[in-house]
Amino acid sequence: MLSEREIISTLEMLKYENLDLRTVTIGINLADCVSDDLGRFIAAITNRINQQAGRLVETCERISGKYGIPVVNKRIAISPIAVVGAPFNAAQLVEVARALDVAAATVGVDFIGGFSALVEKGMAAGDRALLAAIPEALAVTGRLCASVNVASTRAGVNMDAVLQLGQTIKEAAERTRAADGVGAAKLVVFANIPQDIPFMAGAYLGIGEPDTVINVGVSGPGVVKRAIERALADEPGIDLGRISEVIKQTAAKVTRAGELIGREVAAALGVPFGVVDLSLAPTPNRGDSVGEIFQALGLRAIGAPGSTAALALLNDAVKKGGAFASSHVGGLSGAFIPVSEDQAIAEAAASGELTLDKLEALTSVCSVGLDMVPLPGDTSAATLAAIIADEMAIGVVNRKTTAARLIPVPGKRAGDSVQFGGLLGAAIIVPVRGGAADNRFVRYGGRIPAPTQSLNN
Repeated sequence: MLSEREIISTLEMLKYENLDLRTVTIGINLADCVSDDLGRFIAAITNRINQQAGRLVETCERISGKYGIPVVNKRIAISPIAVVGAPFNAAQLVEVARALDVAAATVGVDFIGGFSALVEKGMAAGDRALLAAIPEALAVTGRLCASVNVASTRAGVNMDAVLQLGQTIKEAAERTRAADGVGAAKLVVFANIPQDIPFMAGAYLGIGEPDTVINVGVSGPGVVKRAIERALADEPGIDLGRISEVIKQTAAKVTRAGELIGREVAAALGVPFGVVDLSLAPTPNRGDSVGEIFQALGLRAIGAPGSTAALALLNDAVKKGGAFASSHVGGLSGAFIPVSEDQAIAEAAASGELTLDKLEALTSVCSVGLDMVPLPGDTSAATLAAIIADEMAIGVVNRKTTAARLIPVPGKRAGDSVQFGGLLGAAIIVPVRGGAADNRFVRYGGRIPAPTQSLNN
């Protein structure tokens, strides 16, 4: 339970510091909908989504009003379609995608995730069909999100899948050329994907999860920034160890508030509560920025020397604060660094302070990876695959989740502006050295083996 002091502190966060519950995501298992008849399968998944998620939006809004904590997004995560839709070909899976999008609109959620495949060791027929369906599926839907796990510390990196996804991303962007390639923004490639992510575009319901579950994603970059600024003003001799403690205490308060809402939503819907994902996920709004935290810590901008160390401190403190506050912390829980979704990060990239190479270095200690990075439209599929492979290697070797959400914007070059709108934001396109060239390395295919230390784990 929140103490009186914590309640007062939380109210201040709500009023002045952009605290919100970024998402309540209901996970729905579709395994019992499996059929080799497309019409029967679509009817079954539509029914199940309507039954399980029909009251989600109304319940979130009622409980949000009760506590005065905004629930910004309501979302659905489903079983990986490559598994439950394995009998179908790519064209049929596009029809499944359309049905999922309609079902999401019917129940009123913002996004539905789970057009997904797990292919770190190889691809089955359902996986190949799903990867082939992704470009069209993302072009003809508005709420559907896709994810593919191509690597893990135990399996290594599936380079055949990585190379194919380079082409998939190019096609998804080209099919949505009129919207600056936004189709690619709804596709994320993972290493070591967790099973309980409430944030898009990576959300899906993993094996081992209940039939239905509520997971919540709490964000609070503005809260953390203000806590640091207060501590710097109140304690002139403060050091980094003490700053870490301040972040940890702030993260604990935010986690408690998120779990309170999540548990009440779950109870009202009569489903289990899963996890709180305490991720500092920014929005394009001023005061709700991870990039501004770096400035509060004394850096010129994210990307300046010291940024990797600062992000390591921030990520560690957030994770420890969440773990202290709740035994149900999961998902990604740390700091996101999406280029277009964070105004301060976008500005750092536009000024040249934050480069693609520095972004990659930062991903060795952040919670996700290369997130919402707009690239020149002539970036080749092989170069995209190589960038993904580098990011996957960081995750595999460091035994952590990493991801790549890359957007080669059709018809635009480095330095041009791109507008995705809403939470996806805007940015200047980041240059890629030799981006239009081929890359022989990624064309060898096969699997980059798992590191030695993982073999007996």
